[in-house]
Amino acid sequence: MRKVIGLAAVVGAALLLVQGCAKEAVDVQEEVREDEMEDVLWIADFDAGMMPHLIGGESGAWDRDPDDETQTAEADFDSNVRVGDEGFSMRIDYDVDSPNPAFNGYWMQLEGADFSEYSTFVISIKGDAEEGFTERFKLEMKNTEGQTGTYMVSGVTDEWQEFEIPLDRFRGLRDTSSMAEFVIVFEDTVANPKEGRIYIDNLYVK
Repeated sequence: MRKVIGLAAVVGAALLLVQGCAKEAVDVQEEVREDEMEDVLWIADFDAGMMPHLIGGESGAWDRDPDDETQTAEADFDSNVRVGDEGFSMRIDYDVDSPNPAFNGYWMQLEGADFSEYSTFVISIKGDAEEGFTERFKLEMKNTEGQTGTYMVSGVTDEWQEFEIPLDRFRGLRDTSSMAEFVIVFEDTVANPKEGRIYIDNLYVK
């Protein structure tokens, strides 16, 4: 009888040890995730399907000339095309097929956010195969001092891609300690085709 009890005690101790190790592993994983989150500043994931976004900013579409109906841009949340199994992305429809000089796009306020501790801007982008889309368009970062940095993103496809862009690649932006606005620009001299649809999701700096 003592042998049976002794064996049970050994097994029980082993189980407690395994459970303890498992709990310790989970705790370590949670600490790693927390450390990773501390290295990331989320701007927007659109999953709430409403504004303001995670950083607190409003956003919307803009046109060079709102009175010119031959050039338009529209933006809205989309629950059918997104990164992940739930939530939303931002759908942007652009049209710069105009007899007049044309450019438009999408803007998002950054509410004076401090990016100075981060080196890279990350954004997921996808083109719409049915509606068509340009593989190249311009991104802008503006700070509260009036500086504007530009970067030409290229290689967009009809599959989700995560673009990692060093902040120092935004030419003209020298100070990232107080950010004002993020802008997408479709230009008639760059966009091909000049009318189409793209989606963006999961914007953050790291």
